Amino acid sequence: MTARIAAISDCDHIAMNEENQVFSNANVKMVLHQCKTEDDLISTLQEYEVIGNQYAPLTDRVFSQLKNLRLVVRYGVGVNNIDVKAATKYGIRVCNVPDYGIQEVSAHALALMMALTRKLITVERSIRRGEWNYETSIPITRYSEQTIGIVGLGRIGKNFAKLVRPFDGQVIATDPLYPDIPPEGFSFVRMVELDELLRISDIVSIHCPLETSFHMISKPQLKIMKKSAFLINVSRGGIVDETALEEALRENWIAGAACDVLEQESPQGMLPLIRCENFICTPHMAWYSVQASEDLKRKLAEEIVRYIDGQPLRYQLN
Repeated sequence: MTARIAAISDCDHIAMNEENQVFSNANVKMVLHQCKTEDDLISTLQEYEVIGNQYAPLTDRVFSQLKNLRLVVRYGVGVNNIDVKAATKYGIRVCNVPDYGIQEVSAHALALMMALTRKLITVERSIRRGEWNYETSIPITRYSEQTIGIVGLGRIGKNFAKLVRPFDGQVIATDPLYPDIPPEGFSFVRMVELDELLRISDIVSIHCPLETSFHMISKPQLKIMKKSAFLINVSRGGIVDETALEEALRENWIAGAACDVLEQESPQGMLPLIRCENFICTPHMAWYSVQASEDLKRKLAEEIVRYIDGQPLRYQLN
């Protein structure tokens, strides 16, 4: 019988009210640790069968040493800090929480798209310099005359497609799961290859996992985009090669870019991109709303309880 105890390997949340409520109602004891390294995980988590995880690296070495571990549930969608293949080898199930911030992330992509294309940052800066001249925003193109390209039609990509549909522009997408025909309910989206999407899109919004897309957008891809095109990344840092992006912005290969995620998420990590006038950055906040934060924590705890109670898991990846 599975013990009614769960460990959280690491967590930076200010409070854990939602987890505590779910675990308390299910008579499950939660133990919070703050592991940072492989050695921390190995020395601290020996007794546990099930853990929640945020950032600590769950590698082949860690899994090989945690003989009792049978389930990992990660806070969030991405699992790039977890070696899922190794977990599978050792009979350990891996789950994520893929549906807690769909509306938030797609809405943030839309906000960044509009800030770029309506030149909000450009004119706001000019006003702060004491200017009052709409011509600083020129040119701006009507959305119905633009092509919006979506890289990845998962939950968030689909929701973003719904948000931009009312602008009456052409919506195209690329996704290996839908090479030719869009998913049901998305007949307004035309499926294309990545290179074609990059060549013809006026706006490119990225909504795909890092695990299969590292540096998918690098110098060759940026070179084939329109000089008037804008790039948006709210998915994962590392999908866009930031050295290549900085060159593209500095040399005006593209008109602008906005990122909510970076490979190194810190003030230092923004340099030299942030020096580019045609770049917008937000601090990995696209996922956040009060409700999304609560959902993330509650859903992680509920998945752990389902396992302890012997119920089918909802978010198993392997």
